[in-house]
Amino acid sequence: MTTTEPAAPTSTDLLAGCPVVPVVVLDRAEDAVPLGEALLAGGITGIEITLRTAAGLAAIGLAGRALPELTVGAGSVLTPAHVDRVVDQGARFVVCPGLFTPVVQRCGELSVPALPGVATASELMTAVNLGLDVVKFFPAGLLGGPAAIKALSAPFPGLQFLPSGGVSPANMADYLGLDCVPAVSGSWMVDPALIRAGDWAEITRRSRAAVDTAAAAVAAS
Repeated sequence: MTTTEPAAPTSTDLLAGCPVVPVVVLDRAEDAVPLGEALLAGGITGIEITLRTAAGLAAIGLAGRALPELTVGAGSVLTPAHVDRVVDQGARFVVCPGLFTPVVQRCGELSVPALPGVATASELMTAVNLGLDVVKFFPAGLLGGPAAIKALSAPFPGLQFLPSGGVSPANMADYLGLDCVPAVSGSWMVDPALIRAGDWAEITRRSRAAVDTAAAAVAAS
């Protein structure tokens, strides 16, 4: 008798249950677990831990092993070698600031969802031809916000966008009101100052408020 391996989750699957994805920069890898616990307590089930600091890679592994209910991804992934390293640490999705075909292809080879950053229609055409169904729109605020996504999405039916960069509690509902935006990405609930201070209660409070705002925006759209 043969068994069939379960299909790898897609980017769409990952974002469907996580409308707010925190972008985390850690100075200390050991902060990853209490941070993850604080986010889960606030209703956030996914996290992007970036490689912007030396602590990022180890933090991905620590959070993923300690908190299996938290979907831990890697951010600021720039090269195929980075993909190998973060997947070895247990990253369940990969986020990039831009679109680089070898990185997307390496993610495909390892069956890990890729969320590359895009800013133009030409990059969106490349993404579609690489078989992607979700892209990161970055930096969303500087590129024109919800209006820019609405305009760019028109020729690309079925493609979804994760806005990142300039997303805040004040404007996240405007993004989530678009049918092509299943989730937003931001850092206000994981302010580095709060992490350094170990203010997990405030992180949980901001997370809960973000989840509540997201739920209301989705219900109203």
